[in-house]
Amino acid sequence: MKTNLLLLLTGALLVLAGCSKKDSAAPAQGHHHHAPHGGVLVELGEHQFNLEIQFDEKRGVLQAWVLDGHAENFVRIAQREFEVQATAADRARVLDFVAVANTMTGETAGDTSLFEVPAEWLRTAKAFDGRIKAITVRGVTFNDVAFRFSVQDQDHGHTH
Repeated sequence: MKTNLLLLLTGALLVLAGCSKKDSAAPAQGHHHHAPHGGVLVELGEHQFNLEIQFDEKRGVLQAWVLDGHAENFVRIAQREFEVQATAADRARVLDFVAVANTMTGETAGDTSLFEVPAEWLRTAKAFDGRIKAITVRGVTFNDVAFRFSVQDQDHGHTH
């Protein structure tokens, strides 16, 4: 009798364990992150960090924010600039994103999450293929990160 009860309890635990694994895996499918500023998200690493890129058409400037893996929190980095190699309409460009200080948040060049680069040409090009040469976030360097940016893709989330 004790053996049957033990087998029944063991079986029930195995069934419950199997169900919990299925349930925990389900949310990962179709997992969406939304860019806080409505830009385009570029994933850095395997769900480690994100870079949100947005074109400010009024100013003719590309902005980039370093974000956590869920694109919810800003991540300050020590890097003062990073380079993106961009190709638009078969024309190659080098975009040198420079750290932006913000006295309201206490961010300084060398301790900020926001970077900018002039990009008047994007008013007409509207899109480019990019490759981040190297960016270091919390001690991890990401090299040659390829992405596609389109002004039309702004305001859309990132799926993986």
